[in-house]
Amino acid sequence: MTLPKGLILNLIVLTILVVLVAAPLASIVWDTLGSPAWGEVLASRLSRNLTWGPLGNTLLLGLGTALGAVAIGGFLAWLVTLTDVPFARTLGVLATLPFMIPSFATALAWSSLFRNSRTGGTGGMLAGMGVDIPNWLAWGLLPTFFVLVAQYYALVFTVVASALASLNGDAIEAAEMSGASRRRILTGIVLPMVTPAVLAGASLAFAAAVSNFAAPALMGLPVRMQTLSTRLYGMIEIGQTDRGYVLAVLLILVSAALLGAGNRLLVGRRRFATISGKGARRHRMTLGHARWPLCALAFTICFITTIGPIILLVAASLAPQTGALFSDWTLQFWTGAADPEFARGQAGILRNPQIVKAITITLGLGITVAIAAVAIGILAAVALNGARIRGLSGLIGQLSFLPMLLPGIAFGAAFIALYGAEIGPLPGLYGTPLLLGLALTAASLPFAVQTGRATLAQIAGDIDEAAGMTGASFQRRLAAITLPLASRGLIAGALLVFVNVVGDLAIVALLYTPDTPVLSVLSYRYASDGFQQFANAITVVILVISVAATALAQILKGRRP
Repeated sequence: MTLPKGLILNLIVLTILVVLVAAPLASIVWDTLGSPAWGEVLASRLSRNLTWGPLGNTLLLGLGTALGAVAIGGFLAWLVTLTDVPFARTLGVLATLPFMIPSFATALAWSSLFRNSRTGGTGGMLAGMGVDIPNWLAWGLLPTFFVLVAQYYALVFTVVASALASLNGDAIEAAEMSGASRRRILTGIVLPMVTPAVLAGASLAFAAAVSNFAAPALMGLPVRMQTLSTRLYGMIEIGQTDRGYVLAVLLILVSAALLGAGNRLLVGRRRFATISGKGARRHRMTLGHARWPLCALAFTICFITTIGPIILLVAASLAPQTGALFSDWTLQFWTGAADPEFARGQAGILRNPQIVKAITITLGLGITVAIAAVAIGILAAVALNGARIRGLSGLIGQLSFLPMLLPGIAFGAAFIALYGAEIGPLPGLYGTPLLLGLALTAASLPFAVQTGRATLAQIAGDIDEAAGMTGASFQRRLAAITLPLASRGLIAGALLVFVNVVGDLAIVALLYTPDTPVLSVLSYRYASDGFQQFANAITVVILVISVAATALAQILKGRRP
């Protein structure tokens, strides 16, 4: 009996995905079946404070972020893609940068500017200048909303700009020749045709916002504003794991429900097709007198959400007073020795053994996870790009993409539920770097698999077929042909995984221990304890690492193999 071609490879990949993705999710659902925690969370005297209040805040933030991200991301996408605005290419690059900046970095930058003394300690730069900052602008829902929109509009921009770029300009040109106004063209032709992209971008922004942990933790917890992600974190932290697992399942259901609703809206929207077999010609609208004002508005948005936060973080890491960010700069918070009269005796971050250890662990973790994720991703990509096996190929594709749809903090809880305790002869992994690495590898699989598939798709199949006809084994073809030809794309994918790991807080917040410190958690801890300068300095280190890795990935992606 001859086995179907690629069956063994498909089974190996499926086993890995079951261990890393399906089993943790099944475990957390199984652990909550029949649990009294459901009643405590959903229908008890505590449920309003425990669940419904945080759920309401979560939905408000998710819907608000989706609307805000669509408004800003859609506007920038239209301006860059369909108009004659100056510096369109530069604006396009700047509009994608916010997604590279971790949300806790943007939250810290906001805090450096708008923080007041409501929660104790000194205020931010504006308070230091004598400006009375209202509480609603310093803490709670509104600043959290601004931070999330500032980060996730880049998601909408990327999706909508891609759709607009494929729009055939003939319809727009014909409308202009018939005398239709720009507003009529925008609302009557452009918007309807890119509706699927707008819905997809809004769904992604919503899912990202409801699962975000860093922004509501830094800007909401000091004033007791809770979301599902911060409440889940709190339950796990105080040992009420059953309630935490129930909240994790609820968080997954909320994300899945909205993403499912978005997908249903997209089904059957073929009348909005923008890509056909005919060649498409892009048509750029003439902005006239509004050209430079709109250009200035776009640059202002990009500056506020990209360059501005970085400048604030660097200044705040050098300024001895949080209320005077641009005077009396010192390197004390970076390289200063421990001084009892300065910052409660804390040494600069580059002299602090725990932070130096955290830098080492973070870099090591990022490199290890990137290598592991790309290795699994290339195997999955080879399996998916090869001969399809009924049932197996579809399951591998769905499981490899599933982590993209799951909130990071709920994913971390799922790994604690399954691998935190002993499983037969296998020891419990809670508190070990291995558990942290496994969870981050699983969360990175969508990036690794999609990058692997895109890279392999560029390699002509006849090369592999010719090698196969000469008798070369699968391992030989993979090592001698596929990997060398795909090396640049795979390294670029690995760098993107590395950047996500270095800036992740949602997963590591639950799985880190004092023996395995990582930079993002230390930054969050310092900020929570009131050491803003140290938190900002650590965040600048994360940004430098992320920017360098992203720039290298872009250079590699731009080169042909």
